[in-house]
Amino acid sequence: MSFQPVLPLTGYAGWRFLGRTMERQRDSHDQSQQVQREVAYFAEKIGTVRTPEDLVSDYRLLKVALGAFGLGEAINGKALIRKVLNEGAADKGALANRLSDKRWLALAKAFDFGGASGAGTGTAGFADRIAGQYRTQSFEAAIGEVDANLGLALTLDHEMATLASDDMSEEAKWFSVLGSTSLRAVFDGAFGLPREFAALDLDRQVEIYQDRTARMFGSGSASQFAAEDKRETLIKTFLIRADLGSMGPAPPGRIALTLLGG
Repeated sequence: MSFQPVLPLTGYAGWRFLGRTMERQRDSHDQSQQVQREVAYFAEKIGTVRTPEDLVSDYRLLKVALGAFGLGEAINGKALIRKVLNEGAADKGALANRLSDKRWLALAKAFDFGGASGAGTGTAGFADRIAGQYRTQSFEAAIGEVDANLGLALTLDHEMATLASDDMSEEAKWFSVLGSTSLRAVFDGAFGLPREFAALDLDRQVEIYQDRTARMFGSGSASQFAAEDKRETLIKTFLIRADLGSMGPAPPGRIALTLLGG
């Protein structure tokens, strides 16, 4: 049987419900027959994969590999997948380094088919690591299929915690947010930014993010989102704004009152 999330509520109330039931729902997902079959097959076979073609030619392996990086919807783009994996990530001119969606770069780095020490598939703990990522991404995707906004919030909560704790520069962190469809959807929504915002110069977008973040949190740093309470405030604002937006234009002060009401 496939996993079916239980989400009787939407918006921030739905997020709070998900938080209370997260452990039970995640366990139900991980123990579902479908997920267990997919992970078991991956663990059994991935050690024999030595080239990009080995991976691309096996649909079941490829499904888990792409799914672990949130790229499941790209599974039919075999030419793109081959090119990313063949070129790897070491060369600055490699496709993975030039794509704005940095999930492809993470995929190329993980499998590292052109690495000096051989493909990443043969390293200790590789199968367990990718399987763990796949379970997480699969769970988030299942939530998103029922409620897209809760799926985005869930993705932000774990991805932003990791990104914010990274030792890269503040500017690089903001550029990483802009390069992630899920993360920027939450930030744009929480800040009330229009669709036209994405057409601005990237440096200008970073400046606006930093300004809006400073207004809301007192600091324009992306690193602060390593703290759970900061991510919770961001998610709360995003979900409340999304709910109010679905009900049409909000009267003056309604968003502020809703936020203050918890």
